[in-house]
Amino acid sequence: MAGRSHAEFEAIFDEVEAPFAFVDLDAMWSNAKAMLERAGSKPIRVASKSVRCRDLLERILRRDERFSGLMTFTLPETLWLAESGFENLLLAYPTADTAALGELALRSVANPEDAPIVMVDCAEHLDAIESVLGAGAAPVRVCIDLDAGWWALGGRIKVGPKRSPVHTVEQAVALAREIERRPQIKLAALMSYEGQIAGVGDKPPGRRMRGALIRSMQRRSAAELAGRRGAVVAAIREFAELPIVNGGGTGSLELTGTEDAVSEIAAGSGFYAPTLFDSYSRFTLTPAAGFALPIVRKPTASVATALGGGYLASGSGVAARLPSPWLPAGLELDEEEGAGEVQTPLSGEAARDLQIGDRVYMRHAKAGELCERFDVLHLVEGEEIVDTVPTYRGEGKTFL
Repeated sequence: MAGRSHAEFEAIFDEVEAPFAFVDLDAMWSNAKAMLERAGSKPIRVASKSVRCRDLLERILRRDERFSGLMTFTLPETLWLAESGFENLLLAYPTADTAALGELALRSVANPEDAPIVMVDCAEHLDAIESVLGAGAAPVRVCIDLDAGWWALGGRIKVGPKRSPVHTVEQAVALAREIERRPQIKLAALMSYEGQIAGVGDKPPGRRMRGALIRSMQRRSAAELAGRRGAVVAAIREFAELPIVNGGGTGSLELTGTEDAVSEIAAGSGFYAPTLFDSYSRFTLTPAAGFALPIVRKPTASVATALGGGYLASGSGVAARLPSPWLPAGLELDEEEGAGEVQTPLSGEAARDLQIGDRVYMRHAKAGELCERFDVLHLVEGEEIVDTVPTYRGEGKTFL
């Protein structure tokens, strides 16, 4: 895992007042190239939740034709992106927002073949869609969310995200037939996110036994899912069209890409390469996004306290969700205080040399959530800032 030095960043950001967030485009494009290589021949649908910046989403989609379409995270966000000119949009999560569904229905009338696709996993989702449709409304396109979890120990333990109740071939076929029975709803896609493979690093630092167990689980889960996903797709295609079959994530590109049943892979975190992707044995990414904090206190000679920094990532609440000191090397979070709402004490050998007014560079544990903390991203290319662009937050949009 290569990257820039503290001195390089200090020279680049010499005139920028901390705190601030940035994206190193050189690193991001290096990661993008590696992601395409790992995906084989499959296109990558870009996960907007991991980027949360319209400018960067546009740049990514222009970069290579195999970055095709967006996977969005809320229906209001999806509609906003559609109004902004983005096409080929697939909403990754079901919605109960009837007002937004009403707007989607109007968009479907205007452009039925290119309107966003919404996620469903039960008849109640279909009922909600139909409730906003008039008698003459155009069909709304939907995607079935197939549970990608692995049921271990004879089905007694589920490994993987708790998402869809649709797990078996029979359940998927039943929902697809229910969709076919409703003339104002059209089946357009199927997706399944194997979070236990794509989102779990198999090389946790200092935990070799756990890493071996994770790799064993992932091998078994990948084999089971490939067979089940293929069977689901084949069964549905006996009576309905299914043009899009989406799977995977940044952490499973090279695995999901080998499945014949999958037509595209979703990925997004790999562009920024947050710390949760440092612990994979199958690939290496270059840190591309981070944030800088100013040192505002020296409570002791061995501690330097930064302003702010408590940008915890969502998830299970373990230490791995904390932001990590990055540069200068040799900094550590305080075990008692961690990363705080208004201050973050830093220790370690490098902390002795830090003085009030100096800056430290941090990395977030997850990708796009960092953008909820900053209005703009400074884009770096070569040895200079080439642009400063708004995040979703900077455009006044906070969808979740």
